[in-house]
Amino acid sequence: MKKLTTAAALLLTTTGAHAAGIDRNLTNYGTLFEPGNYVELSYAAVKPSVSGTYQAPFDTLGGSASTGVMSKDFSTLSGSLKYDLTPRLALGLFFNQPFGADADYPQGFYRGLSAEWDSNGQTIMMKYKVTPAISVYGGVRSIESEANIVIPSQLLGASTGQELGARAGQAGAAAQEKADLARAAGAAAAAAQADGDLAQAQQLGAQAAALAAQAQALQAQAIELGGQAQAILDPNSALTGRFTYTAHAEKDRQTSYVIGAAYEKPEIALRVAFTYESGYTHKFSTTETFGGADLPPSTTSISMPDVYTLDFQSGVAQDTLVFGSIRHATWSDWHVKPAGYANITGGEEVTGIDSDSTTYRLGVGRKFSDNVSGFVRVTYEPSNGDDLSRLAPTDGSTSFGVGGTYTRDAFKITGGVEYIKFGEGNDDPARTNTRFADNDAVAVGLSVGYRF
Repeated sequence: MKKLTTAAALLLTTTGAHAAGIDRNLTNYGTLFEPGNYVELSYAAVKPSVSGTYQAPFDTLGGSASTGVMSKDFSTLSGSLKYDLTPRLALGLFFNQPFGADADYPQGFYRGLSAEWDSNGQTIMMKYKVTPAISVYGGVRSIESEANIVIPSQLLGASTGQELGARAGQAGAAAQEKADLARAAGAAAAAAQADGDLAQAQQLGAQAAALAAQAQALQAQAIELGGQAQAILDPNSALTGRFTYTAHAEKDRQTSYVIGAAYEKPEIALRVAFTYESGYTHKFSTTETFGGADLPPSTTSISMPDVYTLDFQSGVAQDTLVFGSIRHATWSDWHVKPAGYANITGGEEVTGIDSDSTTYRLGVGRKFSDNVSGFVRVTYEPSNGDDLSRLAPTDGSTSFGVGGTYTRDAFKITGGVEYIKFGEGNDDPARTNTRFADNDAVAVGLSVGYRF
């Protein structure tokens, strides 16, 4: 039963493709409960497929009604070590890439929009066994992150481009009206001349000429305004236009703490553990540009979430285990608002998340022999109905995972595969209203553990 217990816990981080916020690779604190001394190395590869459909008029402005696949494939590497210092006291060391994002819009009106968030984290923990059934643990984690973003000219200048386009349409309509009046005056002048009223004909002819000149001037104005609007809204100038914005947040390292407690009953493979990971605030030194010109350097503060996790497992029959977790993260704290961007947009943020997230997981493990066990799990994150972030345009998810573990002597190899179906939504209903639906991802993971 112990081998099966370990395998079930491992899957929780082996194939991590998390829709909540910018979670990428969760720390596997379950290693603290491995018997004896134990070291583990895990690798996961994730292939997301996320795209959206533009709504009018943006479905025609960029030459494509689709954003194209804006999500890039990614992989993560993580490791953990548990070492018994005494029969009651154990040391835990962990490394991973806890947060990440990699968005790049290849086509349509958002073409050129890209964002990247990279991180790496290290955690040191101590676990103390208060009684045979109760243990407490805690420690410090250190996380380094950096980020880059490019907002194309046509997206940031959309309101200006649309305003110029509207003014071009108005000028064109006025030009047509003046041209119609000029034709009418010309016809009246011709009729007056035919009737022999030369003075009237001359007066009407002068009116016709003046109206025609006004029509020509208005038409020229319409063409000029239309050209300006096209230049702003054309994705071909996404990275070189007058409204192109870039930002680079330099590497910043911050620390936070982790505490938890667990209750165990080994004879039935029961374990219930509660873990709290405190939030923290990155303070990035930020360089920004707008239209190719440097903006004043600034510091951008971005709050990362508090996380509360309840993990549980229990044997329910001979060689059969049920396991799961409930994880709540305060992602509503996460907002990206560099000073320069806020100044040029009247106080807007680059991106942010409106609601917290809660993720539910439930699985079953089965031991087939002394060396082989398998497991299946379902993960569900309910949608919240908020406007989507273009950095991660999904709203909730449902995923299905399956995997197995092979144990031989001191070695253990675990593999898993997971299919994730993302929830749908719109990114900015008041403006672009791009629809993201029918998106998914596939993740595979492999872990190798050694007991010593």
